Formats: sequence, structure tokens, C-alpha cells
Amino acid sequence: MTPFTASTVFALAAAIANILGGLIVTRHKWARSSLRYFIALGSGFMLATVFLEMVPESFHRSASAPALILAGYAIVHFFEHAFAPHLHFGEETHHDEMSRIVGLSAFVGMLVHTFFDGVAIGAGFLISDGAGFLIFLAVFLHKIPDGFTIASVAVSSGYTAAHAIGAAAMLGIATLIGVFAVHAAGDGAVYALPIAAGCTLYVAATDLMPEANRETGARMAFIVFAGMGLFLLVRMAAGI
Repeated sequence: MTPFTASTVFALAAAIANILGGLIVTRHKWARSSLRYFIALGSGFMLATVFLEMVPESFHRSASAPALILAGYAIVHFFEHAFAPHLHFGEETHHDEMSRIVGLSAFVGMLVHTFFDGVAIGAGFLISDGAGFLIFLAVFLHKIPDGFTIASVAVSSGYTAAHAIGAAAMLGIATLIGVFAVHAAGDGAVYALPIAAGCTLYVAATDLMPEANRETGARMAFIVFAGMGLFLLVRMAAGI
């Protein structure tokens, strides 16, 4: 497959995971407590992906990488704090906590977040299939909690179950648009990876890790470490 085809296929898989997260809210198919383990595993995998794959590749390919990584972190920080209320990823939001305006603001903030998920996937496949697959896995592991979160916000803001699923699907579409944007950027795509690295670092360290840390004891820490170990195992298995 070409880099564009591969990144589109994997971004579509990530988008489906967003929808599955929305279905948990509306159909109650999975125990909500299990989402905490996705969050902990995903945060460990994402941190390993950022520091062992995305950052080294960014420094190798662009002298501007440090500033671009910081810019990526700042972009997601701004949009999540300017447009979204403080959300607990993978945790249900209750009706009395949300108005429709706040729910819409949260949706805008998460759209930006998931757009850069697509940027990360697209930039990874421009480097190599192996790098793209590792970044896809890092993104995929938090897509179900993302879909759950935005669908919960939609329902608690007074929207219907159909609107909740639609909101989760829109996060997936934003991921696909991020992929398309990278491949349309031409020579500018070299800047996409460090920006995406900063965005991914923000999501892992600021959104996901605090949620994993809410449970006391060693279990969550070991699940985070398992996510890091999973990254190393996948990279060795892929020969990267």
C-alpha cells in the first residue's frame, strides 16, 4: 500500500473505535470500569511512542523540531482549555454538569485533538510503515475512551443517543481529515511529525495519565508500564 492508502485505512479503523466508544454510552455493551485500563495502557504506549519513535525521528528530520514539538503541545492545550471544560476521559458525565453550549465547546476542543491524531498517523506512514503502525496503535488505544467521553458529554447536554453517536463519528472524521491534510501538505509534511509529537505528548501526559493516576495502588502503574512494554514488543516484532 502507498503511505496515503495505509494511513487512510488505519485512520478509518481508529474512527470506528471512536464510534464503538459512543456505543458504550448509548447501548451499555461494556463495563465502564474497563475503560480505565484502556486509558492506562494507552497512556504508557503513547508515551513510549512519543519519546522512542516520534521525537527521535523529528530531531533527525528537522532542525526546528524542538520548537515544533512545543507548538504542538501548546496547540492542543489551548483548544482543550479554551473550548472544552475539564473532562475525565473514559468517565461518564452527568446531566447536571453540562449545558448545550458547554457540550458544544467540549466537542470543538476534542475535534482539534482528534484532527492531530490523524496528523500523527499520516506523518508516521510518510516515514515508514512500521512507524505509522506504531503511531496508529498509540492513537487507537485511546480512541474508544475518546468516543465514550464525547458521547457522554452529548447525552448529558440534552442531545439524543443518535446525536451522541454522530458526535463520536465526527471525531473519527476529524482524524481522517488530519491524514488528508498531511498528505496534501507536500514538502510541508516534514513539520507534521514534530507537531504531532507535541500533540500526542499532551494527550498522553495531560489527558490520559491523570486519569490512570486517579486509582491508587500499583495496579494502574503496572498497566502503564505494560503499555510501554507493549510498544517495545511491537517494535521488536516489526523489526523497527
